[in-house]
Amino acid sequence: MTLIVVLLFVAILASLATALVALFRRGGDPDSLLRALTVRVALSVLVFLLLMAGWYFGLLEPHGLGG
Repeated sequence: MTLIVVLLFVAILASLATALVALFRRGGDPDSLLRALTVRVALSVLVFLLLMAGWYFGLLEPHGLGG
């Protein structure tokens, strides 16, 4: 489960980097920027749902910040 979440975070960062390159490219295609940001949002929602499902099925257990 941890490996999947880490891989999804790496994919989110890669999508964000792709959007940054599309933003700074001269005469860049706005569709590629929109596509990269859409992928980033979709991956972020997937990570959230995966974490919630892992908690629901007992694969992940929340812990406090200390104490």
